[in-house]
Amino acid sequence: MTTIPRKQPESLGGTIVHNLPFPRELTPEALAWLKSMEPISIEQPYNIIYLHSYAQDSPWFAGLTNNKILANRDPVSGYTYATPRGHDMYSGEETDWIDITEREARVHAFTVCHFGSESFLDQTPYVLIQVEFEGVDTLLLSRLMGVDPQDANLDWIGMKLEPKFIRNSKLQPTDVYFVPAE
Repeated sequence: MTTIPRKQPESLGGTIVHNLPFPRELTPEALAWLKSMEPISIEQPYNIIYLHSYAQDSPWFAGLTNNKILANRDPVSGYTYATPRGHDMYSGEETDWIDITEREARVHAFTVCHFGSESFLDQTPYVLIQVEFEGVDTLLLSRLMGVDPQDANLDWIGMKLEPKFIRNSKLQPTDVYFVPAE
């Protein structure tokens, strides 16, 4: 025979309330007072586990974590993408991963951002660039550091770049940024 517990086990987890007003005796007056009682407000931390998969793009983020910039190449045409792409946009064929970390990189285009999303608001103004890699057909959107955004000029177009990687990967495209090559 199963024993049914008569009392719910208590733990120290959850909400702890101190000095909650409540009448000692439930007289008619006290019960009437309950109608005027202020609502109880509870502040509790809210935690959720969000599972996200990078799926076929996972090697690209693993590369950034290991200070490598990977690209995808169509094995038939040789068309090369600077951003992760599992299949060629023309043939639909599965692409191969290649390492472009050491390839010459240059500023193709740039813009100075004086406003940004909440994540970047405290960093404005900052410089966004499209990076052109030698032998790669598409561009990589990234940030240019080590320049004064207030001093932006067209001389930056074609500037040689060097990739830098943040020390503690966040598994985000911002794990890599660029500085002027020395």
